[in-house]
Amino acid sequence: MNGLSDVRLTLRSQELVAGQKNGACGAVLRNAPSGLGRWGLFWHRLHTRRALLTLTPEQLRDVGLSCEQAREEGLKPFWRI
Repeated sequence: MNGLSDVRLTLRSQELVAGQKNGACGAVLRNAPSGLGRWGLFWHRLHTRRALLTLTPEQLRDVGLSCEQAREEGLKPFWRI
């Protein structure tokens, strides 16, 4: 896996559980590779979000994201969930 599944699951959890930020935060942490510290998690987010910005429309469709969703998530700073 290249880490895009955690971004997709985070977006999906935000759609399903609007207003419950604790559930979305937990989903992000559960989907990150195990054993990461704070800086490792930041590094992981930075790289997966950069990868989103380089995907083609066909690849985004395979992941289940629109171009707008991928751009919005990809442009987030690495410290934001």
